[in-house]
Amino acid sequence: MKRRSAHGSAPTHSIARSPPAGHHESMDLNTTSEPATAVTDQPMVVNCIAYHKDGKRIGDITLDAISDTLAQPDTFVWVGLHEPDEALLEKLQEEFGLHDLAIEDAHNAHQRTKIETYGDSLFLVVQTAQLVEGHLAFGETHIFLGPRYLVTVRHGASLSYAPARRTCEHTPELLALGPSYGLYGVLDFIVDNMSPIIRDFREELQQLEKDIFAETFNRDTVRRLYDMQHELMRLRLAVAPLQDIISQLVRLHPNLIPDELRAYFRDVYDHVFRVNESISAMREMLAAAISVNLSLVSFGQNEVMKKLAGWAAMLAAPTLLTSWYGMNFTHMPELSQPWAYPAMITLMVVVVGGIFFLLKRSKWL
Repeated sequence: MKRRSAHGSAPTHSIARSPPAGHHESMDLNTTSEPATAVTDQPMVVNCIAYHKDGKRIGDITLDAISDTLAQPDTFVWVGLHEPDEALLEKLQEEFGLHDLAIEDAHNAHQRTKIETYGDSLFLVVQTAQLVEGHLAFGETHIFLGPRYLVTVRHGASLSYAPARRTCEHTPELLALGPSYGLYGVLDFIVDNMSPIIRDFREELQQLEKDIFAETFNRDTVRRLYDMQHELMRLRLAVAPLQDIISQLVRLHPNLIPDELRAYFRDVYDHVFRVNESISAMREMLAAAISVNLSLVSFGQNEVMKKLAGWAAMLAAPTLLTSWYGMNFTHMPELSQPWAYPAMITLMVVVVGGIFFLLKRSKWL
């Protein structure tokens, strides 16, 4: 599911620079509504913005201007990237002094959810999820957090973080606490984006429950139940480790997470916990639905077998009686009696009727 960038292998600095300010905003707005599988011409640098220490936005800057901006003591920078190539990551490493191992992980979008400490900076890997044409697609976001910078690197199925950035800019008094408030905004956006996925799964499960108790067996219902179970398992593997990461952000790293923001990270932790609990509950419901479906199928087969056995028993009685007269004997019972044939027919009707009555009363038919 991972999309690779359409750019060449080694862009020049002009390619790696941020677009003009107006172009940034329009690009961010468009990417929030595009399907994750759509092929777009979105630039690798989605935004590169400088902020003053009071949380007010200074404006868009180029990548080459990052070091000059950080040379001013009262500023910090927020950079958003989308599937960057190696040359662009090396440029960011030069500007921010990022660790080699973190840059290597950011270039390869197949990392587990984790948090790493490199000196006075943090490197986070967070799994993202998005519904694409009725199926669950996954992506990754790699986050670099330092005392004066925040860098987000998106890979695969994920929405633009432009709404999270705008929300943070609307509360400059909190953004003045540093780039860690931007980290809170991004993590909160990722977690909140999973709630509609859970809601869609729940609605589909309710519909599938109706199909389970339908009169006719539908193989597609069982297949979709299994697919949902598989997708929820992958979603849980993406969400569950996020609890440990946010728990660390709540308790540790005082040089990067001020005490004023720990309550906000606790709120994100609560949201992650609820999402994880919802996933676990839905997985149990799916397991129960699959078990009930198999039980209903087995019950239906047993009912069919009971009916077949009942009709076979009723047919066995006349077959046994009439088979006597297929034997080649000269002296057969009742051959010389004129009432023998009607009596035999009456006997067969009585025997078959008795068997039918007994099977009907025991609810076999």
